[in-house]
Amino acid sequence: MKQGIHPEYKEVIFFDASVDFKFLTRTTMKARGAEMMKWTDGKEYPVVRLDVSSESHPFYTGKQKIVDTAGRIEKFNSKYAMLSAKK
Repeated sequence: MKQGIHPEYKEVIFFDASVDFKFLTRTTMKARGAEMMKWTDGKEYPVVRLDVSSESHPFYTGKQKIVDTAGRIEKFNSKYAMLSAKK
């Protein structure tokens, strides 16, 4: 491996404040600012704040809304079938 061309690979805490969910992993991302957080092992790690995580995303939480496309198509067809019959 060539020296000096690879980004620094370090442990950080990813934190989704909207649901108070955090996980520790390794990444090449740089944490913005100097925010540090203590993990369960007693060590402090830099923090990367997230807007959305698997704990807050509607797809993963099961709160995703499903669109009723069948009803919309039937409504469209019935509306325009009446208009085309008038011609």
